[in-house]
Amino acid sequence: MTTVHTSSITSLPLLARGKVRDNYAVGKDRLLMVASDRISAFDVILGEPIPGKGALLTQMALFWFARLGHICPNHLTGEAPESVVTAAEIPQVAARSMLVKRLKPIPVEAVVRGYLAGSGWAEYQATQSVCGVPLPAGLKNASKLPEPIFTPAAKAAQG
Repeated sequence: MTTVHTSSITSLPLLARGKVRDNYAVGKDRLLMVASDRISAFDVILGEPIPGKGALLTQMALFWFARLGHICPNHLTGEAPESVVTAAEIPQVAARSMLVKRLKPIPVEAVVRGYLAGSGWAEYQATQSVCGVPLPAGLKNASKLPEPIFTPAAKAAQG
C-alpha cells in the first residue's frame, strides 16, 4: 500500500486540504475524498505520516455507513473512486478514498476526552467543568478523567 502524506491528484481540481482529507471536485455534483496518512496534534499537521492510517479511517467509515445506511442516508455514491482518476493516480486513491455526493456539510464536531488537556484544561481552571460537565476538584493539567466525557468542539471554517 502506498503511504500518502499529501495527495497529488492532478486530473481533478483540488477543493480543500484538511488535517486528514484532501477533497477534489468530480464534476459539479460529486467529490473525491482522499484520506491521507497525515497526523495532527492540536491542529498542527506533523511531518511524519502513519502508513495505512488513511485506508484504515476510510474502511472504518465505510463499515459504519454500510451498517447505518438503512437508518440514516449518507453521501456515498456507490461508485468506485478509482474510476474518476488516471491509472497513474490509482495507488493514491485505492482503499483510502470515497466518491461522494456534493452536499452542504453540517458543521458538527465532537471530542471524547479521556484526559484533561488543551481547551478543556483552561475551562476546568475557570469553572471546574468542561462543556458543562462537572469534574472532580483537584485535577491537574493532563489528569486522566474518572471516565471519558463527550463534548462538542469548534469546527474550523476552512481546512
